[in-house]
Amino acid sequence: MRILGMISGTSHDGIDVGVVGFDPAYAGGTLAGAVEYTAVTPYPSGLRARLVRALPPAAVTFAEVCELDTLIGQSFAEAAGTAIERAGPVDLIVSHGQTVFHWVDGPRARGTLQIGAPAWIAERTGTPVLSDVRVRDITAGGHGAPLVCLLDVLLLAGHPGTAAVLNVGGIANMTVVRGPDEPLAYDIGPGNALIDAVVADRGLNADGFDRDGRIAASGTVDERLLAVLLDDPFYRLPAPRSTGKELFHGAYVEDAMARAGVRPDDAGLVATLTELTVRTVAREVTESGADLLVVSGGGCHNPVLMDGLRRACPGVTVTFSDDYGAPADAKEAIAFALIGWHTAHGLPATVPAGTGARGPRILGALTPGSGPLVLPAPLPEPPRALKLTRRRP
Repeated sequence: MRILGMISGTSHDGIDVGVVGFDPAYAGGTLAGAVEYTAVTPYPSGLRARLVRALPPAAVTFAEVCELDTLIGQSFAEAAGTAIERAGPVDLIVSHGQTVFHWVDGPRARGTLQIGAPAWIAERTGTPVLSDVRVRDITAGGHGAPLVCLLDVLLLAGHPGTAAVLNVGGIANMTVVRGPDEPLAYDIGPGNALIDAVVADRGLNADGFDRDGRIAASGTVDERLLAVLLDDPFYRLPAPRSTGKELFHGAYVEDAMARAGVRPDDAGLVATLTELTVRTVAREVTESGADLLVVSGGGCHNPVLMDGLRRACPGVTVTFSDDYGAPADAKEAIAFALIGWHTAHGLPATVPAGTGARGPRILGALTPGSGPLVLPAPLPEPPRALKLTRRRP
């Protein structure tokens, strides 16, 4: 079964796609998959700017939500169509869409909203689309995140020690895999979110992010501001926990500087926010007792962040998800393809110990393609491990 996974993450910079061919002969145990195609389709600059303007803490109208839902759905449809033209037909598309709000009330998640109308994708490609994949976990008492925990647990199933699997997007999340013991997964805090907000708000470059960590590398960490940032109550919430740009945004940085009574220069501020990500991640990795840290997401391209993690986690082997068959820039797209495979076969795609739900749930809502909706025969049990390979064109 060939599945196309799609997501735009909390950096809001574009659409990650990944086509995975899953072994049709799977009968239990280890599922095999081949990553056949990956790509990133940037949002048109005007659409990205409009999306960012509508995000919390901004007020927004239903008219703007409707228009963004349509325009983002059309962008996802074009990305899906291009992927199919280049990689060949697929049996199912899984569209995570674009998260615009994640409603967290203290230790509980109460709702989540992803936009990008899936009907545009189905109409463009003629392929059935699975979407709205997070909310069912929330209805079962979970956080609806991090859903990538499913992929992490299956990929690292054979690791003999304790592995921490880290994704550094706008938000940094981590899965701790401890052999036969229950895994633990949760959002750590801001990954690139605050860095990106400052770079974009202050117009520090045309990219809207700190490419290669150049800005951070030229600055000095302000320890007083860092102490205020590290004291946020969010970091004291028990896992599992989730967050988003509803909390970590540009105004948050301004408030922290006011409370600290300091205003670092631009480079110093970016350096401090980068060190915040390093310190919060390293603290969680150390407390987990992990001997292996597997990193993915846009943050893995920031050498200041990665060098900081290596220094702050002595004795921990630091590597990238590419070593496990999941390209670091496409790992989340691959994870949603895996979720689609589970749903198509009638299998739960959540790890309750990772999201906090009462139990596992089958995820998503299906939009038919150009013909009748036909699903494979249900499977009696989910895989216990996943073996990914990369198929080169």
